[in-house]
Amino acid sequence: MTKQKGMALVLVLWIISLLTIMAGSFALSMRRETAITVGIKNNAQALAVAESGVAIAELMLLNPDQNQRWRADGSIYEIIANNATIRVRLLSETGKVDINKADQVLLEALMATIPSEAEQKAKLVGAIIDWRDADDLLHSDGAEKDDYKQAGLSYQPSNKAFQALEELQLVLGMNEALYLQLEPLITIYSGQSTVSVQQAAKEVLQILPGLDTSLIDTYMTARLESALNNLPMPSFPASPELASIVEQPVAFGQTNVLTLVSEAQLNDESSAVISVTIKQADPLAMQNTKALQSPFQVLKWQQVTSNERSLFVDAMSELLVKTYAEPELNN
Repeated sequence: MTKQKGMALVLVLWIISLLTIMAGSFALSMRRETAITVGIKNNAQALAVAESGVAIAELMLLNPDQNQRWRADGSIYEIIANNATIRVRLLSETGKVDINKADQVLLEALMATIPSEAEQKAKLVGAIIDWRDADDLLHSDGAEKDDYKQAGLSYQPSNKAFQALEELQLVLGMNEALYLQLEPLITIYSGQSTVSVQQAAKEVLQILPGLDTSLIDTYMTARLESALNNLPMPSFPASPELASIVEQPVAFGQTNVLTLVSEAQLNDESSAVISVTIKQADPLAMQNTKALQSPFQVLKWQQVTSNERSLFVDAMSELLVKTYAEPELNN
């Protein structure tokens, strides 16, 4: 009888231990699921706040006062809300290197930024030219369909303009790491063989041949001061050496494609970054049409997942032009 009672006690203890383990496992699982749910909720909220940053930027781009209008020269604007801080960077596509129009000299200056051997850089320049031109003639150091076949690739150059930036990754010799380094500097929307230095961000100015660091820093300081004081944007100092690869912006149609990068950081440290490329309608054309027309057309929308391009790092804070409290935007 005593032995049976002892066995029953052991059995009860095992059952209690098993139930304790199951309860603990269930509680841990619930905590994990709750944390995941909260994370998804916070990330969705941060994404929505980042999208509101884009909407605010579009509103500020419509400001009739040109000197108070937000500038698309790589400047950063900050909005402080109740539960979040938003930073928006505006970049004109005319201030970038158009890979469809840039000549060999400008493409060589672009490739000088990547950490590769001189021979590989020259081959990339030639391969880009061969990809976009309409013939099958081999450019110096370039690559045509036979070269792609020998490399074991199942495709060949399109022999037409790049239709998307991502297409550059298909060019022989290009890889993802090099593409990601070039992406902030290039465009397919400019439509010009030159770079508008007034609209170019600092990182683009730094790749242009003939520009020394002191000249760039002086101009960036003057441009920042003009924005802070609501003054017209200063012209870049004229230089015969730069005449063939840069230009000052003139007509509206040359500057109406912009990329807006909006990053939201919530008070709970959740964050989200989105990049939106938009085309702004010509105000005169909108006035001359009776049909309702949106002032902006979205050409590209993507969520940025890399933390390397945060707008809240020290290097980006140097480009901060103005900070707004949320109520200020209602005035």
